[in-house]
Amino acid sequence: MEKVYIFGHQKPDTDSITSAINLSYLKNQLGINAVPVRLGEINDETKFVLKYFGVHVPMLIEDVKLQIKDLNYHQDYYVNQNISIGEAYHYMTEKGITGIPVVDDNKKFVGLVTVKTIFKDLISGDFRKLYTSYDNIMHTLEGEQVLKFDDEIIGNIMAATYRSTTIINNIRLEKDDILIIGDRHSVIEYAVLSHVKLLIVVGNGEIKEEHLEMAKKNHVNIIRTKFDAFHTTKLIGFANYLKNVIPTDRPYTFDENTYYDDFLVKTGKLKHNNYPIIGKNDICKGLIRITEITEQDKRRKKVILVDHNEFEQSADGLEEAEVIEIVDHHKIGNISTKNPINFRNMSVGCTNTIIYLMYKENKIEIPKQNKGLMLAGILSDTLALTSPTTTELDIQVVKQLAQDLEINYHQFALDMFKEGTSLKGKSIEEIVCADMKEFSKEDLSFAVSQVFTLDIDTILSRKEEYIQYINRIAHDRNYRILLLVITDIIRNGSYLLYTDNASEIIGDAFEIENLQQGTYIDGVVSRKKQVVPAVMDVIR
Repeated sequence: MEKVYIFGHQKPDTDSITSAINLSYLKNQLGINAVPVRLGEINDETKFVLKYFGVHVPMLIEDVKLQIKDLNYHQDYYVNQNISIGEAYHYMTEKGITGIPVVDDNKKFVGLVTVKTIFKDLISGDFRKLYTSYDNIMHTLEGEQVLKFDDEIIGNIMAATYRSTTIINNIRLEKDDILIIGDRHSVIEYAVLSHVKLLIVVGNGEIKEEHLEMAKKNHVNIIRTKFDAFHTTKLIGFANYLKNVIPTDRPYTFDENTYYDDFLVKTGKLKHNNYPIIGKNDICKGLIRITEITEQDKRRKKVILVDHNEFEQSADGLEEAEVIEIVDHHKIGNISTKNPINFRNMSVGCTNTIIYLMYKENKIEIPKQNKGLMLAGILSDTLALTSPTTTELDIQVVKQLAQDLEINYHQFALDMFKEGTSLKGKSIEEIVCADMKEFSKEDLSFAVSQVFTLDIDTILSRKEEYIQYINRIAHDRNYRILLLVITDIIRNGSYLLYTDNASEIIGDAFEIENLQQGTYIDGVVSRKKQVVPAVMDVIR
């Protein structure tokens, strides 16, 4: 069953991580193979929550770009190096391909053999040499096993086309000779006594019992075939090991994780058609043929977005994926889809509140761990139900979850915030960039970073350093302004630091005359509902 990846925004907070986990569990119960993932490192608060409820941190993904492994290429198209050349040729003919990756017994890539390679060897190769297995010869000649002493046959091919007396008197047979012969009993006896490596008896020729006994004694391998001598001589070269004709130069291969765009650029320069696909430890995954890749062969990653619905906040390569659903509690952003999708957007304080309703609507029981994650997500996003984004529904859900879990949610929230707002050991860059989101208005872009802390002085005592840093970030990323909102959880308000060019905009947004860096605004704690809309109205 195809995977569906569920993730929040690039700067994951507790709501986005727990929402991804909780929605994934719900989807799994509904028969969808959903996997929760994250787009960045989790913060200390989220680490505390996951550890508290015994839940693993979701897997990190770099992007959702189209990769070779997402293409419907010829998976498991490869052959073992020890099969015969003829078997490899028939495989390619049957599959309608002109080249095939060759692997060893551990499926590690060895080389690429093409029809052209085989024809070149059969035309200009050494016709006398045979290096293969007994079984390959028998299968190639559609033969019958008469005597087998060696699994592997290495020797020089001869055909008994002279008179029997000429062969016996003038040709010296050696132990590494492979003799193609009919029912010429005197030559068979001479060959057996000469300890040749292999006798190939054509035309289903008779072998005397006394000669079989001699062959057994001298360990002479014998195969009988229905084909005549001419036919056998033409076919025997196809019995050679395929590894005998693998070119010494390794062909251009691609890792299955290669991005499709990069693949097109490179193959456009190489101008080949057949490319082996390689996985971890050089394990061959199959073959991709440029002429066969169509739009229908692209299995775009299926994704569900939680706690965001804007391209700037989502995974790199989202335009190459297939968004099949969105569950969010923010304003409608700029993500568009090719097909209709389920878009669940509600004016509540937390995405987990919506997911709680989805469990109830689908009559899916919520496990204890998931209830804990829901509770933590809602308390985090609503600042323990004190944020202006908090709705009556959020309050009802928190109370019900806390009752089910027998948790004092006030104390739990305090413990969670205490763990998550510690700034000890963190650099200015880590504090500013940990939860910074980008927004756009027409052709302008701006960013708002928010940090929740119980230790305001840790930041304000280094105010000038923070201002210098956010000015540099805004310049490097071409933001119109950058605002740092330092939220005091206890006082339920925020201090503002901003880029040098933002004084007038921020002053207008919050109706403050003579705004100063570090100004405190009581009651402003929500970036989504109070800060971004205010800035959006006045930025220019």
